[in-house]
Amino acid sequence: TMGEREEDGAEEAWLQLRPVEPLPSQCCGGGCSLCVFDLYHRDLARWEAARASKDRSLLSWQESQCYKTGLMSRYVESWRAGDTAFWRGPFGGFFYKPNQYGELLMLAAGTGLAPMVPILQSITDNADDETFVTLVGCFKTFEGIYLKTFLQEQARFWNVRTFFVLSQENSPEQLPWSYREKTHFGRLGQGLIEELVSCCRRKPFALVCGSAEFTEDIARCLQCAGLTGDSYFLF
Repeated sequence: TMGEREEDGAEEAWLQLRPVEPLPSQCCGGGCSLCVFDLYHRDLARWEAARASKDRSLLSWQESQCYKTGLMSRYVESWRAGDTAFWRGPFGGFFYKPNQYGELLMLAAGTGLAPMVPILQSITDNADDETFVTLVGCFKTFEGIYLKTFLQEQARFWNVRTFFVLSQENSPEQLPWSYREKTHFGRLGQGLIEELVSCCRRKPFALVCGSAEFTEDIARCLQCAGLTGDSYFLF
């Protein structure tokens, strides 16, 4: 009947609005707050409530998270509709000057790669900056590595090396040839940190970014590897 067809059409419309569950590879494993799966379950709960009450307006919301001590929050709170904001970075509070350090040892987990990118690019964009860079990216799987093309391009520069640590992979045969020699399976621990520090071509200054747990663990490992507190920066 026409009523049944209308009901079927309405049901189909609701199903099309249902949030799409992320793939496991879309989780960086960095302990983000909120994780992509947290966001999915939040959106799914909103969709289920809207569907139950047949009220699509419940699917629309505006959210801005501000913190009393946040450096950006006071600016965000002052924004009004139509305002234009310009962004650069993030450098995360780290001030970099060309040739300030002999070598930067960048240790990043998941989205912790973000503040490393503009620093790395500022070095390779500046022909007069001869700083060596060793970047180590920690991810769950090869598929989950962010910015693969960008990192491959950066690794072609004479002063840049990239390595990867994959916690949920264990077979080099699954990786492209170009990744096999520069990928370690497992986690970034004390032994690997000491190896990375010792193979730096100049005295390293380490940059660390990831979850709070990752950052604490790596800081402890760097100290055990002989780096003092003024030889690393924690984002």
